[in-house]
Amino acid sequence: MRSGARSLPFLTAAFLLFLLVASASASESDHKYQAEDPVTLWVNKVGPYNNPQETYNYHSLPFCQLSENPAHKWSGLGEVLGGNELIDSQIPIKFQRNVDKGSICTIELDATKVKQFIDAIDNSYWFEFFIGFVGETDKNNKDKHYLFTHKDIVIQHKGYQIIHVNLTQASPKLLEVGKKLDMTYSVKWLPTNVTFARRFEVYLDYPFFEHQIHWFSIFNSFMMVIFLTGLVSMILMRTLRNDYAKYAREDDDLETLERDVSEESGWKLVHGDVFRPPRSLVLLSTLVGTGAQLAMLVLLVIVLAIVGTLYIGRGSIITTFIVCYALTSFIAGYVSGGLYSRNGGKNWIKAMIVTASLFPFMCFAIGFVLNTIAIFYGSLAAIPFGTMMVVFVLWAFISFPLALLGTVVGRNWSGSPNNPCRVKTIPRPIPEKKWYLTPFVVSLMGGLLPFGSIFIEMYFVFTSFWNYKISKRRLTCQMLRRTSGIQNR
Repeated sequence: MRSGARSLPFLTAAFLLFLLVASASASESDHKYQAEDPVTLWVNKVGPYNNPQETYNYHSLPFCQLSENPAHKWSGLGEVLGGNELIDSQIPIKFQRNVDKGSICTIELDATKVKQFIDAIDNSYWFEFFIGFVGETDKNNKDKHYLFTHKDIVIQHKGYQIIHVNLTQASPKLLEVGKKLDMTYSVKWLPTNVTFARRFEVYLDYPFFEHQIHWFSIFNSFMMVIFLTGLVSMILMRTLRNDYAKYAREDDDLETLERDVSEESGWKLVHGDVFRPPRSLVLLSTLVGTGAQLAMLVLLVIVLAIVGTLYIGRGSIITTFIVCYALTSFIAGYVSGGLYSRNGGKNWIKAMIVTASLFPFMCFAIGFVLNTIAIFYGSLAAIPFGTMMVVFVLWAFISFPLALLGTVVGRNWSGSPNNPCRVKTIPRPIPEKKWYLTPFVVSLMGGLLPFGSIFIEMYFVFTSFWNYKISKRRLTCQMLRRTSGIQNR
């Protein structure tokens, strides 16, 4: 039981917490330390290992707190939305100075503190400066709980820049009321040949993430879908081309029309009603426009992540999503306005406002409920009021005007009707349908096959990448985004 406690198998997969020079004035991308420069170890949060979204302030557990008002640090919108709040641990660390065993503080355990630690250990709480579990339970006796009291910090540096940081926890001590625990740490500095520019490559190597992707199965399924889609499209186009031309003619005589009507069957009977404007045209246009915007948003962020280094900055991904969403609002307005105009929409003010505000306000409503719950439980996931105002300003002064502009442009540039056949003036009566032919049942049954196919392929992909390693990947990605903070300020 104790052997596993001596050295946690996280090391490189750990969260690298930010070792920043407190008095340095250089930028965060190129700072270099001098010998004996003070280095600040920032702590962040704690939470259940199996529920990464549930996080709390690091000092919500009775760890060492050397000052009542330690320094705090936030590094941008994305980091705040990600639930990060960096707090100075005040552990004395000097650049290139080894510490064999230094004292942090002494914790005097009372009944309340013991209960807090036991609850944290039972729920496998991890803490974030690097990463480590609060403690462990005796495998032979579930009533015995041990708290790790020693943190062994190994820092690799090249010249005057920090490259990697690892943490090993040791010295598990039994939790007992009235007992005093000495919390200690050690620091070891090691030189490395890894350059500052290549500090992330160790976490991107294949051995670090061993993928077992079913490439043949995925390739076979994609090729089958593409082949079947092309085949069906070719057959439909060849079959329907003549029908489209026939329905679009305006000089048919009565005899020809009667003959054509007598030969129509199936879907051809409703060809004059297919392109009739729907009842909820505003909602349909809004959803189509928002879908086009979100598709472009995801594509744009993926491209930026590939060509850039979004994983370096803390919260960069979240910030990029928010900014890109605001800038792509023009696409939502353009697609929505074009569709609304092609179907003869008249209530333009309502269409523009709903397009610009439906999705953001849905997100706001969901976020408000979740934020209320987070505030009630004291979670770091709670978004401060100031951050919410920043997001609102981005929407009000960038996203909203762009959506309105896109709607106007879409109305004038792509708003001409382009239906392949005429729409009848009098709607065709719709007969009563049996329950299994209602739109809800047809949509549900018709979606099962494509959903099943997509689900199976996504299951293979997600299992290959994240099965049994999902926490490791999450922790490492967080660590990568914080690596720049280790070297710099």
